[in-house]
Formats: sequence, structure tokens, C-alpha cells
Amino acid sequence: MNLWGGRFTKPTNQLVYDFNASIKFDKTFASQDIKGSIGHVKMLTKQEILTQEEGQLIEKTLKEILNEVENETLEIDESYEDIHSFVESTLIDRIGDTGKKLHTGRSRNDQVALDMRLYTKDQIEMLNTLLVDLLKTIHDIMKEHVDTIMPGFTHLQKAQPITLAHHMGAYFEMFKRDQSRLHDIYERMDYCPLGSGALAGTTYPLDREYSAEILGFKGPCLNSIDGVSDRDYLIELLSAMSTMMMHMSRLSEEMIIWNTNEYQFIDLDDTFSTGSSIMPQKKNPDICELIRGKTGRVYGALMGFLTTMKGLPLAYNKDMQEDKEMYFDALNTTKGCLQLLSDMLKTTTFNKEKMKKSATGGFTNATDAADYLVNKGVPFRDAHGIIGQLVLYAISQNKDLDELTLEEFKNISDVFEEDVYQAIDVNTCVNKRNTIGACGQEMMKKVIALNEEYLKQF
Repeated sequence: MNLWGGRFTKPTNQLVYDFNASIKFDKTFASQDIKGSIGHVKMLTKQEILTQEEGQLIEKTLKEILNEVENETLEIDESYEDIHSFVESTLIDRIGDTGKKLHTGRSRNDQVALDMRLYTKDQIEMLNTLLVDLLKTIHDIMKEHVDTIMPGFTHLQKAQPITLAHHMGAYFEMFKRDQSRLHDIYERMDYCPLGSGALAGTTYPLDREYSAEILGFKGPCLNSIDGVSDRDYLIELLSAMSTMMMHMSRLSEEMIIWNTNEYQFIDLDDTFSTGSSIMPQKKNPDICELIRGKTGRVYGALMGFLTTMKGLPLAYNKDMQEDKEMYFDALNTTKGCLQLLSDMLKTTTFNKEKMKKSATGGFTNATDAADYLVNKGVPFRDAHGIIGQLVLYAISQNKDLDELTLEEFKNISDVFEEDVYQAIDVNTCVNKRNTIGACGQEMMKKVIALNEEYLKQF
């Protein structure tokens, strides 16, 4: 069934029909399409555009169709052009001509815009739930590893000793901001396009505020052209998901590195690892690698969407049909990665001894040695140069700083005393850093308490 055709003298070419059809992917929001129609019918009945009997019959039948679609007892016929025509045709088949009144005061332009907003609101809530689970997983790791010392890195080289709690806390902040972005997008997009018509509104006495209210929106879109022709909220969500994926990819990259024999910081659970068809010893971090790989897929959806929208004159253009497949794929990809990353982290073993041993080597305490000199009255720039010489000497002797004798320290600078060893001990290096945001145990406990309070709201 086509929802158009009166002005045509020839049937649509089958290739054109197939090329134009969208039901294979827009059936994804079948539930939202039917719920939107139920809201529309309620408003039409309230405004006496439909009689009470007509409105009640259409609403009752739409609810039956919705129940059957959600329970998968009604198969969506993909021979229809789109989900809108399938639902309307099914309604007409069941109640006759009364069903033909469903589309009064509505265009597919505002109908699909409504469907996308309803669907996106649902998806944002799902993404938020998954982010909360990931945040709780990271929070649990932080609580367990306040005292787990590890090297912090810059340029993939050991830099300064930190704790695993501090390192994972960085990701907590990142994913917390991701969650905040979802909230912002939801707030901006929470306006109802229904009643915008094709682009110019309608002559029917629609109550758009009522439609918005019963469909769960803050209010109606205030410009009918904007309501049907922009998808900036989808671009925002794709951008937010791209950022989420980037954060997940960075963590996955680190887990890949930490899982190597060269690092051995973590052991991935067997249930989240794979093997090799030829090398019996292999235990591969494929899930981490796939999260890293799928990040580009979500980036691609964002760039594809921006490219689709960049040259479209107002109002609706058929190009906008191309928004759905890449958008749905990006959503499914992001949700899947969030779930997998959280579950994988819950089963990951962190090797405390390996981490601490790594943190004690590689001159990670060099900055603290410089600070030691500063506290003895040496200007920092001079202290920096002295410790540089000390590191160079230690390298020549194949020693770490804490393995040097006091005499060797004094050969570089007579400011050094016996207390230098306490100052450059890795535990001291970590736990004397208790300014806001630092890695010290005292500060980390405060941060964990704040995170605990934050998570209580979910």
C-alpha cells in the first residue's frame, strides 16, 4: 500500500519502489510509530476532529497492534514502503474506513520526526543505564585499589608513580562527562514536532501542547519547518557516542598493552578472551581490539550524517531517509561496547605486584628527587638539572635512584642527605600528593566518597 498515488498515471517502477522503501530499517521504531499515532488520535478526539467512537476504536486497535508488534506475534510485512504505511494499512484492514482518518492533520514528515525523537529519547535512557553500570564497575575497581601502586605514563614511557585507583578515576571522570552530555542532548531535543505537518503546520485546530504532554515532551517545537527538517539532536548524540567510544577505545588500548607478557599488569578472564587457530599458547584480547576497531565505525556514522545534512535546503528532503541505518548501527555498536567493557572489567584481575614493581623502576621518582632538593632550598630549575645528571649517572651504573649510595648522591650534589631515600620511596611519592585531583591515598578516598554520592542518584 502506498500512502500516495492519486496524481500518478503509471505504477511505480519496481526498482524505484525498492530503492525508495525504508521499511527494512525504519521498522526498528515500529513501537514509537504506533505510540505516536495513539497520541495523535487522543488529541484528534479531544479536539473533536474525530468522534469519541472513532477515536476510541482507532486507539483500541492501535494498542492491539502495538502489543502484537512488541510480542512479535504480528510480523511486519516488508513489502510496504515504510513502517508508517504498514501500521496504517494494518489498522484499515482491521477497522475499515475509520482507520483512514488516522492521518488527519499529519504528514509523514512530522510523523517520522516524532518517531525519531521518541526512539532517541528511549535510546538515551538505555545508554545512560549502561554508562551508570560502567561507572559503578570503575568505582568498585577504584575502591579496591586505592593502595595499588603503578607507573603513570606519558608518551608511553614511565613518568611518575600513581595508583590504579587514580588511573581508573580518570576514566570515571570521562564517562561521567559522557553521561552529562546525554542529559544535555535529552534536554535540548525534548520538544514535539507532531503537528508541524509537511512543513507549514495545518489548518486543523490541533492542540499541539496536549500532544506534546501526552507523548512525554516538555512542549511542542515552535517552528514547523525546523520540526520536520533538522536532525541536529541526532548529530549531537552521534558526537556524544563518538566521544564515548573514544574513551572506551583508550581504555581498551591500555588493557591490550597491560595484558601483554611485557607488562603483565592484568589478566583478562578466559570468558572475555579468544585463542589462535595455529598457536596453542595464545590468549588474545580480541574484545578490547574490537572496541578499539568499532570506534571508527561510530566516527564514520557521525561523518556520514554530517555529510548527508550539510547541503539540504529546507524543509524535508529524501536524503534524510539515509540517517537511520548509520544511526541505528552506531547506537547498537555503542551499547554493545559499553556492556562488554563493563562486564570485562568486572572479571579482570589486576596484578598488584607487577604494577608496583614496574612503578619502582624507570626513574619514576625523579621528579620527587628534584622536589626533595627544592625543599632543601635549591631553585627548581637547578634541581631539575642536578637530577638529570643523577639519572644519567644511574643509567651508566645500571641502577635505579634508590639503589645509589649516599656517596654517589653527594658526588652530584652535597645537598643530599640520608633522608633522600624516604623522599624517593615510591609509597612516599604517591601518598604525599594530596592536592585536589592528585593520586595520594587521602585525596583518592575523598574522591571515591564523592563518586559514591554521585552514583546514589541512579
